Amino acid sequence: MKQELLNKYSVPVPRYTSYPPANFFNESFTSGLYRDSVIVSNTQKPEHISIYIHIPFCYQMCYYCGCNSQLLKDKASVGDYIKALKKEIRMVLPLLDHSRKISQIHYGGGTPTSQPVVVLKEINQMILSEFDCIEDPEIAIECHPGYMNEQYWLDLIQAGFNRISIGVQDFNEDVLKVSNRKASRMPIEDIVKIIRDNGLSLNMDFIYGLPLQTPESFAETINKAISLKPDRIVTFSYAHVPWVNKLQENLEKIGLPSVETKSRIYETAKGLLMNAGYKTIGLDHFVLPDDELYKALESKALHRNFQGYCTRRTTGQVYAFGITGISQLASAYSQNTKDLNTYIEQVNKGALPIAKGYVLSREEQITREVISELMCNYTVNWEQIAERMNITIESVKDALNYNKTVLAEFAKDGIIEFDEGHITVLPGAAPFVRNVAASLDKLMLNSEKKYSKSI
Repeated sequence: MKQELLNKYSVPVPRYTSYPPANFFNESFTSGLYRDSVIVSNTQKPEHISIYIHIPFCYQMCYYCGCNSQLLKDKASVGDYIKALKKEIRMVLPLLDHSRKISQIHYGGGTPTSQPVVVLKEINQMILSEFDCIEDPEIAIECHPGYMNEQYWLDLIQAGFNRISIGVQDFNEDVLKVSNRKASRMPIEDIVKIIRDNGLSLNMDFIYGLPLQTPESFAETINKAISLKPDRIVTFSYAHVPWVNKLQENLEKIGLPSVETKSRIYETAKGLLMNAGYKTIGLDHFVLPDDELYKALESKALHRNFQGYCTRRTTGQVYAFGITGISQLASAYSQNTKDLNTYIEQVNKGALPIAKGYVLSREEQITREVISELMCNYTVNWEQIAERMNITIESVKDALNYNKTVLAEFAKDGIIEFDEGHITVLPGAAPFVRNVAASLDKLMLNSEKKYSKSI
């Protein structure tokens, strides 16, 4: 990438894991509105049910983390949290139409594997005993390998999980040390063998943009990952947001890679992965050619929800449980309280622990469809969007900040091509897709909200 383009477009823009972004959620959204939205969601699309379970506890706090997490130190409060979590699930499941099917269950955190496997298995059984599943549902969990022995890995398999995401972050132990991240307890090769021998799908997650990382050092990490051949490799761009997590200030003391170096780290990793036969998905995912995500991308049917990239076969409206859990319904978002004690108190009183949310206007639902299409498939066909939303092409564009002058600037810089029928992000310009999406977003006009930089 040309340095002038990096300088021009490395500006704060939303990551667009949701639309509108979560910082637009407001406290006027009540538990009553959420309950009503859940009931209405039974008649809306997508029909499938996607479940997110948030386990906030961690053995130690990684400095780069932007998630809602806390130290695992008070066993009594952990037990109270798990009881409240189960109670919240029992409060919401009766509101769902039981003819609908489960397509995804995803455990995130924090560190979900901070809990005994028996706890995770009980939660899975609570959900799966009440609903049928689609064929080949995805039951996934994020794993911190720093604390897991062989028996724990085997027990996870018995608990019903069929996709394992290993949070490696970097194989360079110096990088992990300055990031306050513990390296894997077992040799990674032994972990991979257990997972493969039992027929599970395997993701490996990495972060680039951390202190001490260089294109050369991260290339060693990626080459090691390639040798293990996971189904999916994710290279998350480190989002420096110290106003969200003060722990990130510790990384500033060591020094973060420059925008140029961070870009070279990504491009080097991307080149290695593509040369090894992996295919690019979205901004940061790389998958093997036979993965259904790549097949979906080839047919321009890739999708995304709060669980991450998925296909339209597996996507569902997301119902989230636990602190800070974000439910993503067809016409509304809802986020639970982030305070552990407040969460436990509210659930024990029989109240849904809603802190804030957002009801999408019809215009915002259209914008969400456009931005999701662009972020996932790098192209927007106006006729297809109009057909999917049952409106005219003019109505689609009217919902957006559709400005031909701005689009022409992107085209001049070699980022997109566009005409009256489509916008397409050009090969090699994928890191700028967030910028293109933000240019179409009316909510970004005169917005003073804070975001991480796009590069």
